[in-house]
Amino acid sequence: MKSRHAKGDQAGIDPKASAPRDCFGTFPLSTHGVPEARRVAAWRDGIKRIVRLDVEALPDVCFQADLTIRILPGLGIISGQHSPFRVGRSRTLVADGNDDLVLLVRTGNGVLSRRNREIPVGSGDSILLSNGHVGSYVFASPAKILALGLPRAPLKPLLRDLDVTRLGPVPRNDALRLLDNYLTVLENDRVLASPQLCRTVVAHVYDLVALAVGATRDAAAEAGERGLRAARLCAIKADIADGLHRGSDISIGELAARQRVTPRYIQMLFEAAGTTFTQFVLGERLARAHRMLINRFGDLSYFTRSFRRAYGARPSEVRDQATQS
Repeated sequence: MKSRHAKGDQAGIDPKASAPRDCFGTFPLSTHGVPEARRVAAWRDGIKRIVRLDVEALPDVCFQADLTIRILPGLGIISGQHSPFRVGRSRTLVADGNDDLVLLVRTGNGVLSRRNREIPVGSGDSILLSNGHVGSYVFASPAKILALGLPRAPLKPLLRDLDVTRLGPVPRNDALRLLDNYLTVLENDRVLASPQLCRTVVAHVYDLVALAVGATRDAAAEAGERGLRAARLCAIKADIADGLHRGSDISIGELAARQRVTPRYIQMLFEAAGTTFTQFVLGERLARAHRMLINRFGDLSYFTRSFRRAYGARPSEVRDQATQS
């Protein structure tokens, strides 16, 4: 598998970059440092080569954007923030024969134009588009975007219907929420360092997209055992990490309520992964303590002296007091 990482010019835009489906890599697209008069042209050329979409600035709007495009075999992930602008597929672009699907998982307020209709879209809503159809979407306000580029062929057997009537806004559902959480974790490039892991991630994303948009009965059953479980476990682990970061107590009951599952389901997910809920939380606590020691107190004696000055006792004394109380 070939990896490509676009270095680009001062804006992080590489007009000569392309993203074939047999490669994976990270492509930064930013207008930072580019004169305003050149931004739209540079951006249009860069994004058109990677995701085959056209971009237009809106009148009286200073165009700004800072996106990251992650390319995996069979999947493109776009994330970042931007000012208002218009994106779409013109008749000229549609003539290229590309019929990929585009799922805007998270958008800002805007208007979807297709088949001579204008459909208002609320902030945070999701939209399913096809590169095989003429249409556009106007991002009417600054927003953070999360979008997917998906080849049609591998998704076709998973979806009930892919005709034009299925395209457009996607009602909010649990699968979309889990997909959003799952993709957020993938923003860490180290997660995608292994080619085998990349293939697994793509399969999970296909499952979640199918469940969110409308899976066939067989695909829904398989996705529930594969992509859905993986996404739920990912969301649960992220919730635990967030709780530890905030110093909160980790209660499996409260965690289950937030994730809309039962405590036993959480235990089963961890057991299927070869561990237990308690072991995972303990491991995360130890890893967090280790990171704090390494990053802030490489010298243990210095840590002990600093702790004693702050709390009037050694760490061991505080631990003993907590044990006795």
